[in-house]
Amino acid sequence: MQALARFLDSDFLYSFRRNPVAVVSALVLAICIGGAVLAPLLAPYNPFDLASLSLMDSFRPPAFIADGDASHVIGTDDQGRDLLSAIMYGTRVSIFVAALAIAFALTLGTAIGLVAGYLGGAVDAVLMRIADVQLTFPAILIALLVDGILRAALPREFHDRMEIWVLIFAIGIARWPQFARTVRGSTLVERGREYVMAAQVIGLSSRRIMTSHILPNVLGPVLVIATLNLGLAVLDEATLSFLGVGLAPTEPSLGTLIRIGNNFLFSGEWWITIFPGVTLAAMVLSINLLGDWLRDALNPRLR
Repeated sequence: MQALARFLDSDFLYSFRRNPVAVVSALVLAICIGGAVLAPLLAPYNPFDLASLSLMDSFRPPAFIADGDASHVIGTDDQGRDLLSAIMYGTRVSIFVAALAIAFALTLGTAIGLVAGYLGGAVDAVLMRIADVQLTFPAILIALLVDGILRAALPREFHDRMEIWVLIFAIGIARWPQFARTVRGSTLVERGREYVMAAQVIGLSSRRIMTSHILPNVLGPVLVIATLNLGLAVLDEATLSFLGVGLAPTEPSLGTLIRIGNNFLFSGEWWITIFPGVTLAAMVLSINLLGDWLRDALNPRLR
């Protein structure tokens, strides 16, 4: 209870309450995540239940325009799936892919940055040159390359079962250099401080010093980068799925819904791509705005 009381009275929460952009962004993100997590309970239909789908229900317009059906509030797609349900389940898939990809990138990048910054010398030079080379290419191109290599290496019978994990790995491996560069810079500063020198004098191992002493002091910037990259990872998943190299059309992620709807955009079925696109834009924008506020809140010099 005391910890909760301190948090409610903290400068961090005060800064959040005083920032209307952060509050609105948090509400929008909470609605997106809540709808995604509770999709099995809140969604009117289950888009994965093939027995309940009928092609006769395809291309139903939203309920608020002529010929709309009240049972499908924002219409149906080309497979007869209820679009609201597909968006809720699709957001669930997109958030799952993005969160695991950023967790993987954070873990890999933090480990590489700690090792490079603490050991220095040739190890630092090699690891940072690899990161520099990768940073010269757009992350989406790296993800496309990794996704193509892994799909070619895996046996065809594993493609359907492994496609979501391949996508997570491809996005994660494309995003680690930013974490590594940030952690390496902070580690270079921390390794010269007195507490690190004292730990070295008493004979603690390098791994113990990095994980127990330096790591907690470099996590602040990492959390900000993770928040900002979460929105970019959602866009990466949507882009890869839109290009046809992400999830299959039967998987209702936001990217696949937008790709399917794009094929019918100029034939009048605009709702199939507009509503998933608006959901994607709102979610990514809210994540980025929260990331900007978090950066300012954690950096006293920017207050």
